[in-house]
Amino acid sequence: MTISRRKALSLSAATLAGLSLDVLRPEGQHIAYAAEQDDWPQQLVERPLRNGFPAPLPLNPDGSAPEHPESAAGPISDPLMWRSPGRQTPGIEFDYRQMQIKVDTRGLATRTGTLHFSDLEQLPIRSHTFLLQCGAPNPRGIVKWTGVRFSDFADMLGLIPEAHYCRFIASDRFYIDEPMQTLRHPQVMLVWLMNDEPIPARHGAPLRLIIPFRYGNRSIKAITEMTFATPGPRMPPLPA
Repeated sequence: MTISRRKALSLSAATLAGLSLDVLRPEGQHIAYAAEQDDWPQQLVERPLRNGFPAPLPLNPDGSAPEHPESAAGPISDPLMWRSPGRQTPGIEFDYRQMQIKVDTRGLATRTGTLHFSDLEQLPIRSHTFLLQCGAPNPRGIVKWTGVRFSDFADMLGLIPEAHYCRFIASDRFYIDEPMQTLRHPQVMLVWLMNDEPIPARHGAPLRLIIPFRYGNRSIKAITEMTFATPGPRMPPLPA
C-alpha cells in the first residue's frame, strides 16, 4: 500500500499526538502505561467499574480551576506513585537551585539548551493555591504552588506560533505531551515551592508542571527534559 506525503504527515502527527500517557525505557523503547498481564482475557469480558473513579474535579464555568485561599493549603494525601522500579523515588538532584533541565526547542525558538534556576529567576514569580486531584479519589490536596507561568517561560525561549506541543519527561521516564494552547493558559505553572517550602522529592522536586484544571497525572513531577515540536510543516490548502 502506498500513501501520499500529505497523508504520511497527517499520520505522523496523529501518532505523535497520541504518545501521551506512557513511560520511556532508558534506551528509548516504550513501556505500556498498564503492564500486560499473563492472564489477560482472550475476549471482551465484563468487569466492575473502578470504585470512585473518576473523582470529581471542580472547575469554574469557563473551565479554569477555582483558586483557594492560602489558609486552605495543606499536604497531599497518599498514595503517591512513581513509575520507577519498586515505585521508589528516583535518585536525582532535588535541590531546585541546582536544576539542570534539557530544553530542546528544535528550531522553534531562539533559545535552547540547559535550563537553570537562574533562568527562571528572571521571570515574574507567582503563587497560586489550587486543588491537586488525581483521577482516583486519592491522592488529592489543596496546595500553594510558587513558580512561573509556563507562558512566560515560553516567551523567554522565544517560541514561534508554529510550536504545537511540548513533551515533558520525568526522572522516572514517565512522560506527557501537552498542546501549547493548554500550556499557555495563565493558570499553568512551572513550580519549585510547595506551601512555601521546596517541593519534597516525593512530590516532584526539583521542578514540577502544574495544570490545575486537569487531573494530577498531567501535572508531571521531577521534570528532566522538555522538547517542543510541531506536527509538520504548514501545507497549502487542498484544491476545491
